[in-house]
Amino acid sequence: MKPALQRIILIVVMLTVLLTACIPATPPPTASPPPATPEPATEAPLTSTPTLVPVPLSGPQAGSAMKWMDSSTLIYIPAGEFVMGTGAGDAPVHGVSLDPFWIQETEVTNGMYSQCVAAGACNAPAQELGAPVYSNPQYNSYPVVGVNWDQAGAYCAWIQGSLPTEAQWEKAARGATGRTYPWGEEGAACDFLNFAGCVKHTTSVTDYDDGRSAYGLFDMAGNVFEWVQDWYGEGYYSNSPGTNPTGAESGDTRVVRGSSFESDPDQAAAGIRHFAGPGYHSAELGLRCAVIQPKPLAPFCQLSAYIPSVSSLPQGTCEVPEVELRGNYCSGGDGFVTFNIEAGSTYQVDRQDFDCVETLVDSKRLITCKGPRTVEASMELTVCNPTCSTSPDVTGTVPSCDAGYALDPGTGACVYSPIPGEPGAAGCPVGYMGIDRGGQKFCAPGPGGDGLCPLGLYYDSLYGACISAAGSADIPYGIDNADLAVQAFQGCAAGYEYEPTFQCCQAVAGGTYPGCTPGSTYDPLQEVCVPDTQRLSGPGCVSVQGTTLQCSDPIDVCSKILTEAVCIRNSYACQWDDNVGVCRLKK
Repeated sequence: MKPALQRIILIVVMLTVLLTACIPATPPPTASPPPATPEPATEAPLTSTPTLVPVPLSGPQAGSAMKWMDSSTLIYIPAGEFVMGTGAGDAPVHGVSLDPFWIQETEVTNGMYSQCVAAGACNAPAQELGAPVYSNPQYNSYPVVGVNWDQAGAYCAWIQGSLPTEAQWEKAARGATGRTYPWGEEGAACDFLNFAGCVKHTTSVTDYDDGRSAYGLFDMAGNVFEWVQDWYGEGYYSNSPGTNPTGAESGDTRVVRGSSFESDPDQAAAGIRHFAGPGYHSAELGLRCAVIQPKPLAPFCQLSAYIPSVSSLPQGTCEVPEVELRGNYCSGGDGFVTFNIEAGSTYQVDRQDFDCVETLVDSKRLITCKGPRTVEASMELTVCNPTCSTSPDVTGTVPSCDAGYALDPGTGACVYSPIPGEPGAAGCPVGYMGIDRGGQKFCAPGPGGDGLCPLGLYYDSLYGACISAAGSADIPYGIDNADLAVQAFQGCAAGYEYEPTFQCCQAVAGGTYPGCTPGSTYDPLQEVCVPDTQRLSGPGCVSVQGTTLQCSDPIDVCSKILTEAVCIRNSYACQWDDNVGVCRLKK
């Protein structure tokens, strides 16, 4: 082919290609591009709940109560000044000002402490000689003992708190005016506290209602001594700051406050200071915790159902039962008093240092009570007609759950079940309060059958419902709002993990959910927490006084013991008096 012709053909082909490229055509399918590297996550805007008008809050008041994560109840102690010290020895009287804080209503119990052990945040206590067995459910409401200072501090840290400072403890015990005893100025007696001569062992932490402090705390005298945060300094009170004192900067011993079931009456005053090495533990030493700034932890996924109070039986003919005081006598150095009571009646003794048994003699019920040895002692026997008096029987009573929980009939547990925030056609569900915020209706948790708000909330009188202890009415406890829950709740306690689907804290392997509150016991047959036995009373009751005799004088085998170690080894009869350094016969 000639070169000229070849050049013409090449030009024609190129023009054809160019013209074809100008015609629109459907592009061939292409592979999807690889996914791009995701951008850092940002908080999604909250759209499930409208913005609510801010509301004024009253804040917690002196003595306000709040259920807490370890089954305890926290009591609010307001900011302000109080009188500290007794004026004797290492405790000169001086004024102190404290910031507000919450403190546990009772000493930490075996049941509470076991939750921390199960969660892996605490070590088991030492089993002290003669102390109740820590793992026995029968003693769940007894104070935990056998814990040293580090163990006590670890427990308090687990519940977001710390051991109280010595000043916090004393204000909670004595009130702003510096009472001599937690209950006032009347001297120590077995009606107020568990001390030497009353029971001779620890008791349930809610047994001494008449001995509560000005803020409503139990056992700020008696039952067991309590660890506090401070290092001990004998002259610290003379040089301590007037605001929020925290104890000596260093030392060899930590402060111990309160008194125990073995303390003499002159040791029951709430201002007396004690001390012990941080590694010390005993059958007379426990703890309670303070929480300064409670955080809004997410609710537990499950809680125990409870019976809020003892139910009254149907009213019948209120005939008062007959009671006959038979007399008193001595036997083997012990004093006894006896009564005859009617068949079918119920009875209760007002003093725990009396041991009573019942027998049937000549078809009559004979109650025989043994009193404390070596002293003359009086007691009161209350006998009731059960058809018309208060009875501790709760059989058939419907269990309760706090707002935000629903009873699972299969397990008997309360399961976290949040509701929509807006009222339905019938208003807010049972357990919730209807709140008007700038014309917008809103449901908020209210107090439960026990008179307390759900765990971690307190009742704000100005708001008219329960709010978080963190001081916010917008934390969605019991309200179904997953987005807000993630932002508002500050995680879970050790031993639990947040379950976003259910908006609650789920126990990890080996963990356990909070049990019954102090003053109640789990009934495995009814699968519910029931109130401990309450004192019988009512129109069908009668009370009769009885007295036991002083049957013998004790032989003093203790005064010749010169060392504390030997005195302690003879604790069946003796106790060491730290103040004067002598071994004394127990009363």
